[in-house]
Amino acid sequence: MKIAIKAKTVYNNQLVNENQILLIEDGILTDINAKEIPSGFKTLEADIVCPGFLDLQVYGAGNSLFSSDLSHQSLEIMEVELIKQGCTGFYATLATNTDEVFYKAIEVAKTYQPKVHNFLGLHLEGPFINPKKRGAHIADYVKVATIGHVKRIIEVADGVVKMITIAPELQSAEVLEILQKAGIIISAGHSMATFEEGNSFFDQVSAATHLFNAMPALHHREPGLVGAIFSKKPYTSIVADGIHVDFEMVKMAKKLLGERLFLITDAVTECKAGPYQHILKNDKYVMPDGTLSGSSLTLLKAVKNCINKVDIDISEALRMASAYPAQLIGNENYGNLTVGSEANCLLMDEGLNLSHVILKNNIY
Repeated sequence: MKIAIKAKTVYNNQLVNENQILLIEDGILTDINAKEIPSGFKTLEADIVCPGFLDLQVYGAGNSLFSSDLSHQSLEIMEVELIKQGCTGFYATLATNTDEVFYKAIEVAKTYQPKVHNFLGLHLEGPFINPKKRGAHIADYVKVATIGHVKRIIEVADGVVKMITIAPELQSAEVLEILQKAGIIISAGHSMATFEEGNSFFDQVSAATHLFNAMPALHHREPGLVGAIFSKKPYTSIVADGIHVDFEMVKMAKKLLGERLFLITDAVTECKAGPYQHILKNDKYVMPDGTLSGSSLTLLKAVKNCINKVDIDISEALRMASAYPAQLIGNENYGNLTVGSEANCLLMDEGLNLSHVILKNNIY
């Protein structure tokens, strides 16, 4: 397929250009500033074009919570629903659970044949977390990592586990080294780490999970993990829904972390089966006991919140959902519009309402 995009404004990572023509041939971006549209191209027009969004922490979409329905169909539902939201890449996420659930999820992910190709792998948020900051995670499944257990996960995963959230204060240096050598992104979260423990951790590891949530509050005598994040500035995710984190705190975090702060949804769907039963209450999800669980966000909504509630420039807000998470995972097909890379972009009107999503050789 040959696609031409006539754009009034193109937000291309740090670049903002006006009145450009982008050309896509067989799923590859071949020109970002063409002088004219060659014959044989399907033409699309948009007020705004930007790189597709990348969600490194999402539990479910389209009424499918992956951990409660460990199936190819569940991943397909997530792919189809998330591409409609402008999410051209995502890590399907699992909360702290049994080994049986983790290994089954890994097997499903390894054997899945993508329909949309926006499923990029798994994020294991647990089970190696601090039970004192487990949040909505199930206490009975929480454990401390052992070298044997971690090696087994890596062996079974065969590369499909891309990211893991752990409590740094409970893990040995050997465990961290094994995970890093396997190419798995390690992120600090659900943690009671002190400022000193956090600083030491971020000397080796470059990520933190959902800032402010499931970690001690910043205190003037005990800065803790939040203080270490502000000091060391790892890539840090945040849930910008005004519920998990107040918008004033998002604003403060943005000033302190700059280009290291990126957006996740941490989104779940309503579920009445299994250990993680999420109930939609107004615009948030809670567990049956009332504990706040995942969000009802989309990345596009999070971007709009950053613009409208946090006073972040549109160009920067778009980067928080694309360029910065792409830098963390090291995927050059995301976060920018580069000649020779896979087609991966969003077409929107001036109100940031999606009209089309292009991924590889398909228009959605």
